[in-house]
Amino acid sequence: MEFIWIDFLNSIWRDWRGTGKPSRDRLLEAEWRASFLNKWELESGLDLNEEDFKHLTQLRAFLSRVTESVASGGDVDEKDILLLNDYLQQSPVVRELVKSEDGWRLVFSTTQKGWSRVIEAIVTSFIHSLIEGHLSRVKICDNKDCLWVFYDATKNHSKRYCDDKMCGNLMKVRRFRERKKQQKK
Repeated sequence: MEFIWIDFLNSIWRDWRGTGKPSRDRLLEAEWRASFLNKWELESGLDLNEEDFKHLTQLRAFLSRVTESVASGGDVDEKDILLLNDYLQQSPVVRELVKSEDGWRLVFSTTQKGWSRVIEAIVTSFIHSLIEGHLSRVKICDNKDCLWVFYDATKNHSKRYCDDKMCGNLMKVRRFRERKKQQKK
């Protein structure tokens, strides 16, 4: 299962093989932004000015903190709910009655444009994950140098790494070497 808010959180890349320090902020990369906007069917060709970048990085830090809390067994606290509601209040919504094959539906769309629309889509996606219970399946890679956010689709919620072939193998090798080192002592 894919979510725009998880893609957005993973826009920061870390040195997953060693230091864990951020190595690339893909928000600064025009090609990544274009791909991200296209994938999620949002307004394309948006330039990123300093103010937009500031708002996006603040949102990313906020959602990262809430995700870390939930992934470690915590819950979304009242202060975070208030901030999510603040984001929602910045996004005027238009309701439209639409007839489809399944009958009548009420469709909600935002009047926002540009990066404000993108922020609204990210926040709304996060809120839907919260409401629908998907947050219980969201995890952060056990490789402390990676910290990639992912959705655990396994039946028993046992996935520990974003990618078993990359981070999983790396951590397996590290554990093996640590055991060998301990045996030599």
